Amino acid sequence: MDMFDRLETTIRARRDAGDAATSYAASLFAKGRPKIAQKLGEEAVETVIAAMAQPDKIVSEAADLMFHLIVLLADTGHTLDDVRAELARREGVSGHDEKATRPR
Repeated sequence: MDMFDRLETTIRARRDAGDAATSYAASLFAKGRPKIAQKLGEEAVETVIAAMAQPDKIVSEAADLMFHLIVLLADTGHTLDDVRAELARREGVSGHDEKATRPR
């Protein structure tokens, strides 16, 4: 099991039985999807800022971004395996072609 799988397992455990007073992930779940999505957006912006102005911080910001993405996936009932399957579906297909086939 890789680090992302272990993190996902921990996040799901916090969703199902975590204490919002002692677990950051559990506190996000308690606040609901709008707060989780807001935090993901904040981390995405911080990652972009790091990429442009503070490249030494991009790895730390990317870790925060991935954490919050996994929380949002868990909240919506999705998993990293769902993301892996979607990426596998797209493998070998031009990004332009794949995007053109998406429903509008």
